[in-house]
Amino acid sequence: MNRRIIGLLLLAGLIALGCIAAGCTDIPETTSGQSAPPTEGETPGPAAEGAGNVSAGNNRFAADLYRQLASDPDYADQNIFFSPYSISSALAITYEGARGTTADEIGSVLHLPQNETLRRSGFAGLDAVLNSGDANYTLRTANALWAQEAYPFLPDYIETAGRWYSANATNLDFASNPEGSRQTINRWVEEKTEDKIRDLLPAGSIDSMTRLVITNAIYFKGTWIKQFDANETTEEEFRVAPNETVQVEMMHRTDEDAIYGYTETDTLQMLEMPYAHGSGTGLSMLVLLPREDNLTAAEEALEPGTLTDIRDSLVDRRVRVVFPKFTLEAEYSLPPTLAAMGMPTAFSGGADFSGMDGTDDLFISEVVHKAFVDVNEEGTEAAAATGVVVNLKAAPGGDTTPVFRADHPFVFLIVEEDSGTILFAGRVANPEES
Repeated sequence: MNRRIIGLLLLAGLIALGCIAAGCTDIPETTSGQSAPPTEGETPGPAAEGAGNVSAGNNRFAADLYRQLASDPDYADQNIFFSPYSISSALAITYEGARGTTADEIGSVLHLPQNETLRRSGFAGLDAVLNSGDANYTLRTANALWAQEAYPFLPDYIETAGRWYSANATNLDFASNPEGSRQTINRWVEEKTEDKIRDLLPAGSIDSMTRLVITNAIYFKGTWIKQFDANETTEEEFRVAPNETVQVEMMHRTDEDAIYGYTETDTLQMLEMPYAHGSGTGLSMLVLLPREDNLTAAEEALEPGTLTDIRDSLVDRRVRVVFPKFTLEAEYSLPPTLAAMGMPTAFSGGADFSGMDGTDDLFISEVVHKAFVDVNEEGTEAAAATGVVVNLKAAPGGDTTPVFRADHPFVFLIVEEDSGTILFAGRVANPEES
């Protein structure tokens, strides 16, 4: 796997943006006519090409989502941190059940490969790399389906999610026990993220109309190849505005061994700080530092083509590094954001997720995302999780005959029909009293 692809993927997903069942009880067996996703050690052409396309699409989505969040007045002057790969993974599984305009919009916003083989093998290949393991860092990602028991999801959808995204289905009883189901899902997320992401699904996000929840969790913990000496950390000013500063703990690495990938332009400095690794893929934090207080230069560099060009220009050299320790926690309810980015239909009555159950009865009621990152002298710990909640629309069809049950106090009138003149008026508070 191309290390630049993985580096960009993890830049977007973990670090850099933060610096600034009826039918589900028995999961279908693998269909012999389909090819399985690549296993460890295999690098078939479609998988490698698909991973590149998925990675490139993920990074375009990362830049788009960052720009949308940064321009949202609700997040003005606030820290931003999220995992685009977590969001992309959960919504890609959702996309597999979308049809028509709904699918077109999701695919466009996520920049997903339209070719089914490239898309599916791409996600499978990337997940295999991210979960391949390394003695020097921890990195893992996981997907899951949580399905209403006895709801008739299509076997093909369940099989696709399990085969290509390792999203196996677990049956829950949303209809009669939504709160218990919510807690079960949240415990799974906590386990997969080392308790860094708690209560992903907030109270009220699951109700008796919920039929499916799609989750992704991603976790990373690594140490710097060149760690900072805690004895060199001092409290210093950090400029939050041209005329405003705050006191923060600043780490220092200025010795002769402080060799880092570095490049600069008239408006921007870029630093690459690698994490220790063994046989696994290399990971690093890339920091985009504008020369002035305006973040525009750094934000413009997030465009995938620009970012690739800048990374290609990195040169290993000695750099005097002064860098803040920080911990960020972020939480987003994404339906308004994603709708504004171009996929409103999925959240509306016009949603078409017939690829999930063969009907047009489903829509996305919530997409929630939480992320955490801690950067210190030793290294970085980061985690994120995404939950896509799929609910039933208002029940279509059925008996629409109104029920008028006068079993509580009421007012009544006696009118003359032709003119509508009220002849008598009264209120019945207790029919037993005269």
